[in-house]
Amino acid sequence: MLSILGRPRHTCNGISRRELLTAGGAGLFGLSLPQLMRAEAESPSQSPGRAKSVIFLFLFGGPSQLETFDMKPDAPSEIRGPFSPIRCRTPGLHISEHLPRLADLSDKYCIVRTMSHSYNDHSGGAHYIQTGRRWHIPIGGGFNATPADAPSIGSVVELTNQESARPRLLPSYAVLPNWLGRLEQSGQYRRPGQYAGWLGQAYNPMTTSVDKRDAADNPYWRDCSDAELTYALDGMSGGVTLDVLNRRASLLDQFELSRRQLDSVATNVFTEYREKALHLVTSHETRNALDIQAESPAMRDRYGRHLLGQSCLMARRLVESGVRFVTVHYETVDGYGWDSHLNSEDVKHHLLPTFDQACSALLTDLEERGLLDETLVVAMGEMGRTPVATNQWGRGHWSTLFPALLAGAGIRGGSTYGRSDKKAAYPIESPVSPEDMAATLFWALGIDEKTVLYNAEGRPTQLHDGGTALTELFS
Repeated sequence: MLSILGRPRHTCNGISRRELLTAGGAGLFGLSLPQLMRAEAESPSQSPGRAKSVIFLFLFGGPSQLETFDMKPDAPSEIRGPFSPIRCRTPGLHISEHLPRLADLSDKYCIVRTMSHSYNDHSGGAHYIQTGRRWHIPIGGGFNATPADAPSIGSVVELTNQESARPRLLPSYAVLPNWLGRLEQSGQYRRPGQYAGWLGQAYNPMTTSVDKRDAADNPYWRDCSDAELTYALDGMSGGVTLDVLNRRASLLDQFELSRRQLDSVATNVFTEYREKALHLVTSHETRNALDIQAESPAMRDRYGRHLLGQSCLMARRLVESGVRFVTVHYETVDGYGWDSHLNSEDVKHHLLPTFDQACSALLTDLEERGLLDETLVVAMGEMGRTPVATNQWGRGHWSTLFPALLAGAGIRGGSTYGRSDKKAAYPIESPVSPEDMAATLFWALGIDEKTVLYNAEGRPTQLHDGGTALTELFS
């Protein structure tokens, strides 16, 4: 079951953000959401960009560059690892034998081989990659997001999104299938980087959840083709009926009658946004966007009947419905995904095959629907892996070199950017920082680099910390 998470998230303006679709069940419908939508209509505008939307596949845990897109077949055995490269459509690119679908589509994407930073830590690296800002996250800590964190790129998109000509049915920023940290064995963490931080909780993402179960009886964590994963909007599929919403709307009408006698607020404006909010939670369009079972069995099989595949399919549905920034976290039963210290068998049998299937299906599906030209797809982790492997063919943390895949929105397919040394340890040409990647995403979305962001106290901050957009990646 997919549920839209709600918790008290009010800014100093009293705007509630993530009570978006559960507000009816919480008894707050019509009070916070209209204020939110009115604030969105007053948010800063932006210029047309190359990308209408971004789908960000966040491979948390750190995929190894040497087992994915920067293989070194001529290196000593202790470095090159147990996998072999296969032919692809990009000259000079060595792709793992366990990514055959993506190898066949390499003319559709660019591989940046030189992502690099010095924050060799999961939480700190995840915050850095998702925000483009090096922050205060302590090494070995950072297990819970705080209001002092930097805002995610998606939250900035939420803030700066201009209002469309017709009412917008969904927020601009969504996170699938869980907030990062929810599935970890040691407890439910809210790792920093995915939220709005000091920008204000009004710009947090629409967040979904999938309950954790044991791997043995919950096969969609892995790659069982018979697995079924239902994305049904909690509170809309039987929990809150249209009649209930209408009754609550009637109660709100009575409240407003009393309020008009006590308050000089322009109630006609409030009513306008209340009506838009009511349309949001009762519209068939919203319900349909979140109903993954509306997809054909063949399409669901194409993406893969596993959590990543179905979440990528949901990301495509959300982009079709107007969501501008969708983050898909790669999740496994332990929540750590690509943190493959000692388990190359998991990389071989689960991580690489599910990523290969889901990402290739997403690129192909977007292209067939005419959406790839306007959707920027980015896939990357927060770090790479040590050049020298362990005796069990696992690899440790290594943030100074790791790859990123970019496709769509004018990206020059069949290309690579940057070069690494012979051990895939350091960039030797064109290093790319998280600041550079953030600047690239903002540029692609048409968000002016001169945009100034303000925190809750009104203190101004530049859009990004001095990154340079990689415009040469685009044709």
